[in-house]
Amino acid sequence: MLRLLIIGAHPDDAEFGAGGLIAKYTGAGYAVKAITVTNGNAGHYAVPPADLAKRRHAEARAAADKGGFEIEVWDNPDAQLSPTIEIRGDVIRAMRRFAPDLVLTHRANDYHPDHRATGQLVQDASYLVRVPNLYRDTPPPETRPVVACMTDFFTKPNPFQPDVTVETTDQIDKVVAMLACHVSQVFENMPESRGEIGNVPQHEDERLAWLKDFYASRPRAIANRFREALVRDHGERGHTIEFAEAYEISEYGRRPTAEEIDALFLRA
Repeated sequence: MLRLLIIGAHPDDAEFGAGGLIAKYTGAGYAVKAITVTNGNAGHYAVPPADLAKRRHAEARAAADKGGFEIEVWDNPDAQLSPTIEIRGDVIRAMRRFAPDLVLTHRANDYHPDHRATGQLVQDASYLVRVPNLYRDTPPPETRPVVACMTDFFTKPNPFQPDVTVETTDQIDKVVAMLACHVSQVFENMPESRGEIGNVPQHEDERLAWLKDFYASRPRAIANRFREALVRDHGERGHTIEFAEAYEISEYGRRPTAEEIDALFLRA
């Protein structure tokens, strides 16, 4: 029974960054949990912070119900996250309680300061999770988990390294269904920030088709940009894969073997 833990900065980060792998895990009957380190209360052009936090919490729970995974939304303010010792302790305890085989998070040089802070928190927790004299109220797991970072396209100070690629063609519709629960973001805030709020359809079926087109640009871009890695991981079939997710193995977690990578990312 594999256990996957995604620690993201905001509600919807898990679905955008690892929705395909979430769908694969839950489809196989494995345990998945997403932790949102902030409450997302800054992520809207019109809804006040207190109202937005409640709304995004409800959206995150609806997405988790749709995807068949567990969710925690922490009450740290959006766009104000720092990698403090206190929050690091929360991350360590959460990792110990869930005892994941695989942890996914952001890289520590992502564009968003909350993403960077979350990546730093998980990086710092990855070693300390096994230190028994720290937070003795929550016993450490028997083994340190493998930690990997979700894809970003930023190049400074160092570019994302696609250590693992996963085809997600069969999971696209499931990911879209999960993302559609985040109404405040995918149908309101993101389109408004791109100057496309007037293009969002009102009919549900048309909205889903619009969202699928919007979301699919990400796994398609990953497949195109990291084609060599897809061929490395999937052989000749990698040349024709249209949708994919890619992950960078963090050196701060346990270093997996090639066989473990195949098992953890459900490529076996």
